[in-house]
Amino acid sequence: MPGNTTKVYPYMPNTVPEIKEEMMKEIGIRSTEELFADIPDDIRFKGKMNLPAPILSESDLKRHVEGLLAKNISCEDAVSFLGAGCYHHYVPAVCDEIANRSEFLTAYCGDTYSDHGKMQAIFEYCSMMAELLDLDVVSYTTFDGGQAVSSSLRMAIRITGRNHLLLPRTINPEILSQVRDYCKKVADIELVAYDQKTGQLDLCDLERKISDKTAAVFIENPSYLGVLEEHGQEIADLAHRHGALFVVSVDPSSLGILEPPAHYGADIVCGDIQPLGIHMNYGGGCAGFIATRDEKRFIEEYPTYLYGITTTKRENEYGWGRALNWRTSHGSREKAKEYFGTSAGLYAITAAVYMALMGPQGMRDLGCTIVQRAHYAKKLLGQIRGVRTDVFSSAVFKEFVVNFDGTGLTVRDINKKLLDYNIFGGKDLSQDFPELGQSALYCVTELTTLENIKKLQDALNSILGSRRCAS
Repeated sequence: MPGNTTKVYPYMPNTVPEIKEEMMKEIGIRSTEELFADIPDDIRFKGKMNLPAPILSESDLKRHVEGLLAKNISCEDAVSFLGAGCYHHYVPAVCDEIANRSEFLTAYCGDTYSDHGKMQAIFEYCSMMAELLDLDVVSYTTFDGGQAVSSSLRMAIRITGRNHLLLPRTINPEILSQVRDYCKKVADIELVAYDQKTGQLDLCDLERKISDKTAAVFIENPSYLGVLEEHGQEIADLAHRHGALFVVSVDPSSLGILEPPAHYGADIVCGDIQPLGIHMNYGGGCAGFIATRDEKRFIEEYPTYLYGITTTKRENEYGWGRALNWRTSHGSREKAKEYFGTSAGLYAITAAVYMALMGPQGMRDLGCTIVQRAHYAKKLLGQIRGVRTDVFSSAVFKEFVVNFDGTGLTVRDINKKLLDYNIFGGKDLSQDFPELGQSALYCVTELTTLENIKKLQDALNSILGSRRCAS
């Protein structure tokens, strides 16, 4: 704590008063406040933070933190229909077992001479992702799917030398926010409308807005609203006719049953690997990927590590390492394509374990189960008086829009009442998509049982029935 040299905090290094004094003397300051002198006064916090007094006992600290955590309600405690970018999938025990091995969990990011095991594991992840995506080159993980989208679009800007980006109106609002911030100095971002009937991209609006200044046309498939885009090849052809790249964000859990974007013309494919054996937690766990064909114009614009395999001096022995490091901020902070960190590498290894365990048939079974249960939930909820699930006519994967305009209640009201039934309702869309009225985005995964769906239907019938009786 700035200026405080009287306390020793066992969980903060160098808090012994004599050591702090020695460090300050070494760098020529009298108070730790001097370290923050360049922070403008108007953005400094002036009051006292609502924090407890220092807890010096480990057992007391553990008890305090556990008390805070006990206030949470997890998806193990309640039935969840929330998704919108982070999903409640089953995590096989072996994923946790491997991810928690000390050589992976504690190894930060060794170099080619020191950490062949970790590099081989990441190489295997890239290889399996490439097979799933049917592409040649897959990047090291980015911080999350939003960064993967943002970096993919910046790649497109560098490759084409253009700055106009066309994004769908239905894009995940959080990812749109990331893209706007990440690309604000280099891009002109324009949104393309969606077909009000199908929820898919409005091709006429796309044709009106695309030009020879467009660097990339971007879509999510499935979309943020759960809709499957049926015109991928047409969008790709239109983009390519104007010299633009086609960038697609995809949910990897859908690729056991859906064609990968490369099959309908995608140049750059990106997304988040969270559905591949990674637990949900506060702020995660997410990790993004970028994939392309094996072409120099793409490879040289990757901002992240690329892991390769090569022969060694010994016959029939191979080694693993990073390729073309000059592109990255690890190779050169000044000349790098972008800056990137290494915070999500462990998730790459976790996803590799998941894909190796599932195999092609497992991924197919996963996709089939999700589609069947999502459509069953859509059908059941559509039978409730005042509730509409036919907002869009398109097929869906994992998520779909539910409209409550006919109930006389807001999504906020309904979600609050659902908590009494130990159910997390869908993501409220009324602010981000006001044109959809009082609508919510409901998510169904392989962990959503038929009993869970029936419980939701009964709860909504009860909530709406009591509402009609009261009125």
